[in-house]
Amino acid sequence: METAKQKTLKGSFSLFGKGLHTGLNLTVTFNPAPENTGYRIQRIDLEGEPIIEAVAEKVIDTQRGTVIGSGDMRVSTIEHGMAALYALGIDNCLIQVNGPEFPILDGSAAIYVEKIKEIGLVEQNAPKDYYIIRRKIEVKDENTGSCITLLPDDEFSVTAMCSFESKFINSQFATLDNISLFPQEIAPARTFVFVRDIMPLLEANLIKGGDLDNAIVIYEREVPQEKLDHLADFMNVPHMDATKIGYIQHKPLLWENECTRHKLLDIIGDLALIGKPIKGRIVATRPGHTINNKFARLMRKELRKHEIQAPIYDPNDEPVMDNNRIRELLPHRYPMQLIDKVISIGPTTIVGVKNVTSNEPFFMGHFPQEPVMPGVLQIEAMAQCGGLLVLNQVEEPERWSTYFMRIDDVKFRRKVVPGDTLLFRVELLQPVRHGVSSMKGYVFVGDQVVSEAMFTAQIVKNK
Repeated sequence: METAKQKTLKGSFSLFGKGLHTGLNLTVTFNPAPENTGYRIQRIDLEGEPIIEAVAEKVIDTQRGTVIGSGDMRVSTIEHGMAALYALGIDNCLIQVNGPEFPILDGSAAIYVEKIKEIGLVEQNAPKDYYIIRRKIEVKDENTGSCITLLPDDEFSVTAMCSFESKFINSQFATLDNISLFPQEIAPARTFVFVRDIMPLLEANLIKGGDLDNAIVIYEREVPQEKLDHLADFMNVPHMDATKIGYIQHKPLLWENECTRHKLLDIIGDLALIGKPIKGRIVATRPGHTINNKFARLMRKELRKHEIQAPIYDPNDEPVMDNNRIRELLPHRYPMQLIDKVISIGPTTIVGVKNVTSNEPFFMGHFPQEPVMPGVLQIEAMAQCGGLLVLNQVEEPERWSTYFMRIDDVKFRRKVVPGDTLLFRVELLQPVRHGVSSMKGYVFVGDQVVSEAMFTAQIVKNK
């Protein structure tokens, strides 16, 4: 099984435009970043050019977009750029901006996507660390009726259901079943605003850069002609007939449900701040930046609780190495053969299984009244898994053996007792050189890490 790798941009690109809220002329530049950097945003116009990690905990405002900040630094309207990075599979990126917000561009993520495709991506050496959803996770807001539910699924998908307080726009839904369709199905969907909301925004000193080219403007409640004329003068657009209800932006709708598609775009942009790509199905009812961020923060807590995820194990699946094949490759025999089967193996990672029974010989003396599997045997089992991983890469593996050279950073987190099923996940830390390999191993019971270690082994040809 090939392990997916992290990706970053092949080069840098810049976009220019005005800020939606400030009206300032802004430049945002997207740059490659090293492995495991994640998304980081730098204000190059401030003293010291501070950098902030683009994660959910850094969000300080969600009223009219997603705003991250720390101290005197803040950056708003980041969600469209974040959605493009996430949807196109970019894991690491440094974003530099010369003001307090990203330019609004055309109100969608389409230009970001176009530039990312133009510059291209490059694969990095570190593995892509997906967070796989294994149980239902849900956040609700009883006051607004907003709800986001995340369900287990093999891939990432999103469904958004919106109910607008308007007779002009009915309830709508939008679905993205495959993230590869984001560029054409979701990215071009523009942000939108109701005429009834524009005046309060202007009075709040917001949307100074808003116009009919970067937003869908919805006029669905008739107002006096004088009030509408005043608003048009304020926004420097032609006067409109106050009796004609409808959309008044320059470019017609791309889809009947474009507004809900944009809500879906915002969900992806806000959940990009989780810090890891996820595999699961999102169902969002009445989504918005506030509930999106609340959900992203909850997911961040989940990630911290399960920093290292247990491999997926289905006992019904055929093993890639059964007990007989393991006996052909390893010299260990009863009572020291500690791997029952291998369920996954790739160039750098292996997953093995051991079912711990009450008949294990070590339980006779460790301890008769409270049987506990010795920690050293857990490490030995990890090493046996690592040996199978290394032997899988040589010709005639039956003629080679692996031996411990060093064990470091050993941690035991809970007891292993009869009835436990151990899952071993071992990965190479670097390529095998001169017959020596360094590995990191974890032992899981259920979704909990019970022990871990780093170890170095040598592969030697049998005499």
